[in-house]
Amino acid sequence: MMIDLNTLTQRHETYKKQALNLDMTRGQPSDENFDLSNPMMTIVDKGDAITSSGVALRNYGGGIYGLAEARELCASILRVRLEETLVGNNASMEIMSHVFALGLLRGLKDSPQPWGKSAAKIIVTVPGYDRHFHMLDTLGYELVTVGIDESGPNLDEVERLAGSDPDIKGIYFVPTYSNPTGDTISDENVKRLASLKAAAPDFTIFADDAYAVHHLTDQPSVPLNILEACKAAENPDRAYLFGSTSKVTLAGAGLGFMGTSEANLAYMGKLFNALTIGPNKIEQYRHVKFLTQYEGGVSGLMRHHAQILKPKFGAVQRVLSEELGDKDLATWADPKGGYFVNLDTKHPVADRVVALAKEIGVALTPAGATYPFGKDPNNSNIRIAPTRPPLAEVEDAMRVLALCIELASAEHLNA
Repeated sequence: MMIDLNTLTQRHETYKKQALNLDMTRGQPSDENFDLSNPMMTIVDKGDAITSSGVALRNYGGGIYGLAEARELCASILRVRLEETLVGNNASMEIMSHVFALGLLRGLKDSPQPWGKSAAKIIVTVPGYDRHFHMLDTLGYELVTVGIDESGPNLDEVERLAGSDPDIKGIYFVPTYSNPTGDTISDENVKRLASLKAAAPDFTIFADDAYAVHHLTDQPSVPLNILEACKAAENPDRAYLFGSTSKVTLAGAGLGFMGTSEANLAYMGKLFNALTIGPNKIEQYRHVKFLTQYEGGVSGLMRHHAQILKPKFGAVQRVLSEELGDKDLATWADPKGGYFVNLDTKHPVADRVVALAKEIGVALTPAGATYPFGKDPNNSNIRIAPTRPPLAEVEDAMRVLALCIELASAEHLNA
């Protein structure tokens, strides 16, 4: 039963007097997570001037694709082969933006012409990742939206759209623990994407597998290998996979990497070679030494990350259930991994919820951020980012969020 508006308003005023200062806006690791990787600061020294494969770290050279040792490491994260992998600098967004920009200027390997010569469109999932939307829009792509659920992108819509419009050049989505919904694409949908009959001969899958190893449970979600599915569907050059160690090691000094067919890699490598001398080899070797020496490797490190993060995700579930579980005012996801919890209000009040929380001193991701141009047509979606703050602050922020959902809903119903 909903508490009356006056009581909710009084509770809100009481919270305001506490002068809270809590930030739940971005999915960033906590300092405790970063501390796991502190040995990286000193793991490379003058004795590492030449790598085990004979590359001089201090000089030019080593290749546009990255160190062989780093390629092998990152290939294992994407579940592809070394020969299908390029490793760059600290952000996978940098590599993705190069691929999308070069698509406009030159086209991909099998493109009949540069994508920029037509009204190039990319399918994106909503709710989705705001930086994907911003990058595509800034480069000049038109965004075409489809929904996402526990099976991944709505493939009925993807097949309909891509099958009828030659200007749709691909789909861009997060295949594992999607941002923000936490959904992982089903094996069936991977196969459908791999074999999709598209109007554009160069239709491409762009899969930002940012959370491929970010599991919170012992029953991780691991989708069918997209590159292998494309090979099986006789579309071996259809997919580009991307990932990074930004939330594995140090967000400001990680590795971005890409997996695609050898033919695609050769094509992109020639273009990348015109843009840069090569990536930061010292940072790559730092990661190789740290992650290969860590007990259990990448998986061992990610288990330790999960021990820090799981209680915070648990707090989100516990507090929201306590405060809202029987009030029919919101629904929220319970993800098995990733960095976010997706919440939808029953009524169109997401922007009011965010504003009310800000008045108390709790910063939430702006309403609408998970939709292109910040416009959620239902004004209901809120992305919860519990990873950065300490556990006690997550709990406090969730109680504020729950109160603000109640108050905003009561205002809406009494309007």
